[in-house]
Amino acid sequence: MVLYTSPFPNSFLSVLHSFSWGLIFPCYWIADRLVASFVPTTYEKRQRADDPCYFQALCIIITTPIYLALLVASLPFALIGFLLWSPLQSARRPYIYSRLQDKSHANGATLLTEWKATGNGKSFCFGSANVCLLPDSLARFNNVFNTQARAREIGRRIRNGASRPQIKIYIDSPTNTSISAASFSSLVSPQSGDRDNSGSNNSDDSRDAKSGGEPNEGEDSNACIVRISGEENDHTSDREADATNGQANNGGPADHSSEAEAENPKGQTPNHKQKEGDSGSLDSYTASRESLVKVRVGDGTVDQSTINNKLLYKASLMKKTSMRKKKNTDEIFDHEVSAFFPANLDLLCLQEVFDKRAAEKLKEQLHHYFEYVLYDVGVYSCHGCCTFKFVNSGLLFASRYPVMDAAYHCYPNGKGTDSLASKGALFLKVQVGSTPQDQRIVGYISCTHLQALAGDTTVRCEQLDLLQDWLADFRKSTSSSSTANPEELVAFDVICGDLNFDNCSSEDKLEQQHSLFTRYKDPCRLGPGEEKPWAVGTLLDPEGLYDEEVCTPDNLQKTLESEEGRKGYVVYPTSKNHCSNQKGRKAILKGNGRRIDYMLYTEEGLYLEWKVEVEEFSFITQLAGLTDHLPVAMRLMVSTGEEDP
Repeated sequence: MVLYTSPFPNSFLSVLHSFSWGLIFPCYWIADRLVASFVPTTYEKRQRADDPCYFQALCIIITTPIYLALLVASLPFALIGFLLWSPLQSARRPYIYSRLQDKSHANGATLLTEWKATGNGKSFCFGSANVCLLPDSLARFNNVFNTQARAREIGRRIRNGASRPQIKIYIDSPTNTSISAASFSSLVSPQSGDRDNSGSNNSDDSRDAKSGGEPNEGEDSNACIVRISGEENDHTSDREADATNGQANNGGPADHSSEAEAENPKGQTPNHKQKEGDSGSLDSYTASRESLVKVRVGDGTVDQSTINNKLLYKASLMKKTSMRKKKNTDEIFDHEVSAFFPANLDLLCLQEVFDKRAAEKLKEQLHHYFEYVLYDVGVYSCHGCCTFKFVNSGLLFASRYPVMDAAYHCYPNGKGTDSLASKGALFLKVQVGSTPQDQRIVGYISCTHLQALAGDTTVRCEQLDLLQDWLADFRKSTSSSSTANPEELVAFDVICGDLNFDNCSSEDKLEQQHSLFTRYKDPCRLGPGEEKPWAVGTLLDPEGLYDEEVCTPDNLQKTLESEEGRKGYVVYPTSKNHCSNQKGRKAILKGNGRRIDYMLYTEEGLYLEWKVEVEEFSFITQLAGLTDHLPVAMRLMVSTGEEDP
């Protein structure tokens, strides 16, 4: 299948489209600013709280006639542009495929090594987020604004979190979790060239660490292994800590401040800037203790942690770090609320990237880490759908692995305001490796966004039916294997996106019992209407986005880890018997909030000799203040059952 690298099949149509959009854009921009001036966010209201009441009214009285006059003047040009633009959409392709040509600008893609399926297995990390990148006037109805600046900052934070090296710490004694100064120096500069300075002792430790758990073949080269001996002291002396802190500061990236300054655009609103100590920012100097160390306590032998090599940590913080145990020890995989996107994020699905200029800015930032990006997904005008479509599907896909095939389908049954967008499903096939016998190892991932309006249960169920049918057709049409002669080995099949229903609301019973959940597994769910106790709602209360308790990644993380905090800032399942307002509600709340962003996986249709299981699931707060949804991430382990050579 051919991947489309441009929206039109020839340059003439592309030029004609650019000309028509150039005629439409002034009218579109003026109308957007006019509506936005009447829809202030809570942040703007607080900023203007000290201004006299007449001041804002005076501004509106002055600017509104100017906007209206400009709007009327631009309408004739917009009409001409629309008459050219609309028929061109019949020749438009359903997405744009962008591949990074200059890999020197990528931090993540160059670190990948091809998986040969000769070891015990390999893990793959998936992420999904609704980023609310609508035209600014529409985004304000969700209490977010400055779409262009948010797009740039969202991309910057995602690549910042994903490009952190994945540190694997092996502890000899489960009862001693101290981290020595020597070990910490390895943590703060895991990619330095001086890893073997400690001589034979270091070599012995490396061999011992491998005996405790060798990294899987094909694992990323920026994974760093640190061994903590059981004979270590239980604390680090202040002198050692100071020495280590000095090494960290000396080993930091030289272009740290210049990069942050270059990427912080003028006029960027304060909710997009980060304070010192905010772990979600590229300018951060500290990180939350929970995000630094995460312990797997199933066997008491392996401690996996991820840190940000662009952040400078203080050794005193490491002294205070304690093991973070899972609340539900019966769970077979790790789960947490994290202030960072997971290290070595492989595949990313985003929803509500509706604004085309914002999509370009977001793509540019993501290309610093992801080599392959599909954006501007969907159809416009009347082409391919029953009703006129003013905006695309809002879907965006980014990958570190090459995309082999892609297909998009538009849901034909959208209702209300959702029918104005070409909401649908994007299906992708990626190559993640090859066997020594030259068999391709592939994976399937589907990204979707369902009907949003409350009460449209039947519409969403029909869309889930279409999703399964389209996915089955896509797998059949893109498969080049047969049972007798498998040319491809399927490693995973994942569905992710904003499904706009939760697993607790009584109004969503039909969706909760849909057949999709019999084939695909939801790591956060026990059954229809019953969530696992650690699952967290992903829909935030828009009114509280700029409160101090949730406006930074660290603060939002701490708030979500508290039951009382969740009740104040997460939207809970609605009921006909009580109001949906979050503030001051005394009614008994079910679950931990409305979880409408899903990541599903299946074990059906994969290579029979391999086993797929969840290794880690995260609710991510790194986009605090930038969107009203919580991103989610899932790490799958594909076990081959073979021994390392």
